[in-house]
Amino acid sequence: MAKKEKKAEGGANEAKEPETDTKEPETCGESECTDIEDEGNKVEQELKELQNQYLRLMAEFDNFRKRTAKERETLFSMAKADTVESFLPVFDNLERAVNQPTEDEAYKKGVEMIAQQFSDSLKKLGVSEIEAAGVAFDPEKHNAVMHVEDDTLGENIVAEVFQKGFEIDGKVIRHAVVKVAN
Repeated sequence: MAKKEKKAEGGANEAKEPETDTKEPETCGESECTDIEDEGNKVEQELKELQNQYLRLMAEFDNFRKRTAKERETLFSMAKADTVESFLPVFDNLERAVNQPTEDEAYKKGVEMIAQQFSDSLKKLGVSEIEAAGVAFDPEKHNAVMHVEDDTLGENIVAEVFQKGFEIDGKVIRHAVVKVAN
C-alpha cells in the first residue's frame, strides 16, 4: 500500500519511473581487462594451432590414401607380371608344336587354334612381344647369347631370335634371347 500512497501524493502530472532494476554495466579495471584480452589471445592461438593440426592431419591422410592406392596398383601389376611369366614356357611349347611338321592336318589346325587363343589371352592382359629380329640391340630388352660376324647386317643388329621376349605396360617380364651381329 505504500506505493499507492506515494502515487496519490505525487499528483497526476508526475512521470512514472520504471520499476526495473537499472544497474550500470560493470566495467573492468585495467588489470582485469588485460587478463581477459590475454585469455582471448590464448584462445585464438589455441584455435589457430588446432586448425593447423587439422589441416596437417588431412594432408597426411590424403598422402596416405594416394600412397596406398599406388602401392596397390604396383602390387597388382607385379602379381600379373609374375603370373604371366609362369605361363610363357607353355606359350613357347605351343609355338614349337605349331612349327613341327606333321601329316595330320586336323591335329596341326587344333594346335594352331590353341596357340592363337593363348596369344589373344596374353594380349588382353596387356602382354606384348618385344620386337627383336632386325632391330638394334637393346640391353634393356634383349639378352645376347651369341655374336656373329655378318656384313649384310649393321653393327649391333639382332641377327636371330632364340626365345621371344615379352613386356607388360613397358615393363620387361622376359628378355628376348638373341644372336647379335658385330
